[in-house]
Amino acid sequence: MEKYQVERIVWMDWLRVIAIFFVFVVHSCEPFFFGGEGTLVRCQTDAMWVALIDTFVRACVPLFVVASSYLLFPVQGDTGAFLKRRMVRVLIPFALWTLVYAALNGNFLENVGVLWQNFNYDSGHLWFVYMIVGVYLFMPLLSPWAQRVGQRELLCYIALCFLSACLPMVRCFLSESVVVFGPGGLPNIAKYPLWGEASWNTYGTFYYFSGYVGYILLGCYIRRFVQSVSWRQVFGVALPSWCAGFLMCAGGFLWSIQTAAKAGFPVSGDVGLGASWEGFLLYDSIGVVLMTLGWLLCFRKITHAGLFYQKLLLPVSRVSYGMYLCHMILLVPIIGWIRPTMEAHLPMLWSTPMTIFTTAVVTFVASALVCIALAKLPKVGKWIVG
Repeated sequence: MEKYQVERIVWMDWLRVIAIFFVFVVHSCEPFFFGGEGTLVRCQTDAMWVALIDTFVRACVPLFVVASSYLLFPVQGDTGAFLKRRMVRVLIPFALWTLVYAALNGNFLENVGVLWQNFNYDSGHLWFVYMIVGVYLFMPLLSPWAQRVGQRELLCYIALCFLSACLPMVRCFLSESVVVFGPGGLPNIAKYPLWGEASWNTYGTFYYFSGYVGYILLGCYIRRFVQSVSWRQVFGVALPSWCAGFLMCAGGFLWSIQTAAKAGFPVSGDVGLGASWEGFLLYDSIGVVLMTLGWLLCFRKITHAGLFYQKLLLPVSRVSYGMYLCHMILLVPIIGWIRPTMEAHLPMLWSTPMTIFTTAVVTFVASALVCIALAKLPKVGKWIVG
């Protein structure tokens, strides 16, 4: 038992496993508001369930960023060695699975040919890898400051990042859902200019504090200054923070759908309509930030490393990156089988949440088994699952 506790950070393994399950839930929700050729919400019931369930798990990606920061930031030692280790572990499995998706989603040569520009949109979840690579590149730059910064100063900079996280919500109210389309016809919500932004300048006052920098600093703060979490902090800080964030995200998302449903349900439109609704659920929005803080304080309290942890949770944690890379290959056919089955046997009130959770659970188990098996392949396993 002591060996596991010394070599592993127990609460971090719990965080990884639960966060990867949350990712699967997010992707299981998407068919209920992205449907047909664009956006489609069939009824009020679907709108309610998607708002509640999708919001509940929306901290998944920020939790992974904080985990990376907690384990790796500030960077110790040579920058080149740090980047080499991270890039090899992240990019080789990513490259392999990118080729798999390129082969499965239409014309292989055409899909590979556009990879110099971006990921293939048929495997859109791979955006995460590009983001996390950018986070790794930024870590050495901030590390000298992070090693000597005091608690109060670090809190001030985290507060600035939290303030910048209010901007996506402000834009949702001001931009009137103006959507322009980029490569592949995918939407990009036009930014309402704020605090120095203009057509000739996108770098406003809070630009350098936006995005995922705040999560890097939050991971550093927890590692340096949060050695333990009391139940008083859980109920006095974590729970109110999470509830406030949940109400912001779920309320804003549902309000957006209701606004679009003035003429009644179903609500349909191009894919840009659904993308504009997600403005309240963006990973760098204040509601998601508050929920992330709440989850982190709860995870920080976990210390149990018994048999369940050693035999089941730990092996899954070790292959969580591989599960992320491969899961969409499994999730799409799984929900295609489960959804009509549920809708044929359950009323719509219950078929939607049952479809979402059943799809996420089956995908989770299947991808875990696949990745654990792949990880055991001699010599090549670690290059496949990371």
